[in-house]
Amino acid sequence: TDVPAPTGKPDAPARALIFDSVYDSYRGIVTYIRMVDGELRSREKLHMMGIGMTHEPIEIGVISPDMMPTKALGAGEVGYVITGAKDVSQSKVGDTITSAEKPATEPLEGYRDPQPMVYAGLFPIDNAQFPELREALDKLKLNDAALIYEPETSVALGFGFRCGFLGLLHMEIVTERLSREFNLDLISTAPNVPYEVTAEDNSVHRVTNPSEFPDGKIKKIVEPMVAADIITPKEFIGAVMELCQDHRGQMGTMEYISADR
Repeated sequence: TDVPAPTGKPDAPARALIFDSVYDSYRGIVTYIRMVDGELRSREKLHMMGIGMTHEPIEIGVISPDMMPTKALGAGEVGYVITGAKDVSQSKVGDTITSAEKPATEPLEGYRDPQPMVYAGLFPIDNAQFPELREALDKLKLNDAALIYEPETSVALGFGFRCGFLGLLHMEIVTERLSREFNLDLISTAPNVPYEVTAEDNSVHRVTNPSEFPDGKIKKIVEPMVAADIITPKEFIGAVMELCQDHRGQMGTMEYISADR
């Protein structure tokens, strides 16, 4: 089968979707984009529609397989932009880049921000390492858009950060990277999920930490659930079902894909 050519309007105002960004210690943030409409030229000011910032690009180019600067990127092409920005918040995955001179009116239907589902506190064993922990989290955030964190203080553990992760595996990877790459000795608190608590006056509170639980009478509490399809060889069916039941899982349907799956 033929792979269809990318569709887009070459003569419309420029629109490009940011799908990734990496940090280069010499050149700042390198933003990877897919051109959907129009054309971006190398010396033309860029406007990021989501965060509302305008930059003058240092370089625009394609990856083949090394970075090759080009004069422009046209509709359907995939390439990179270097603006010289050093701050992680200046390149958001899912944002739309357009030309500052002839801007597009509507941003692209992009990514939604990833929603953290597991929260835990991270505290340095030695409180003097708090600034290093902040710097390390800032650096990790660059190529991990799903990580969120805010400062938190605890009577027992001192200064640290309340971090939001996509799940337990994501949490493990982040804490492992913090200790391996940044030589930090950390204590992490027990992970918990965010709850939506509706008070008697119908106000809704998103609770990520027991200390945020609202006072007074509560109408209802909702916790996150996941709808999952689990594919397993048939000898593990019993063990998987038991695991699901232990975690209050409810089984929908079961079907055989092949004789042993």
